[in-house]
Amino acid sequence: MSDLNDPRVFFAAERTLLAWNRTCLTLMAFGFAVERFGLFLHMIAPGGRPPAETGMSFWIGLVFISLGALLSVLAAVQFKAVLKTLKPSEIPAGYWVNMSVIMNITVAGFGVALIAYLFLQGH
Repeated sequence: MSDLNDPRVFFAAERTLLAWNRTCLTLMAFGFAVERFGLFLHMIAPGGRPPAETGMSFWIGLVFISLGALLSVLAAVQFKAVLKTLKPSEIPAGYWVNMSVIMNITVAGFGVALIAYLFLQGH
């Protein structure tokens, strides 16, 4: 439990959650780019038609997107654990502390939806 009685402790924890959110979004965007890069390579190859089986970039991209979605959920869980250690005086009155958690869970949901879309499209 914190003994600082300062709302800056809460805001520091929230900034950390938002930094994790940016990291998760970056991992998912990178995964999507890797997944689509394989398609690009097949398009510029002689003949220009995609192969019958899915390439390695597809699976690597899905792993990055999955990692981003999973980390988004874990960051939200970690933030909620930190909130439990704070005193009421360290959280500004009337501040909606769950907004950033909801955003992280929503990002994770979109990551899962992207994985499902790419998987269904790739097979």
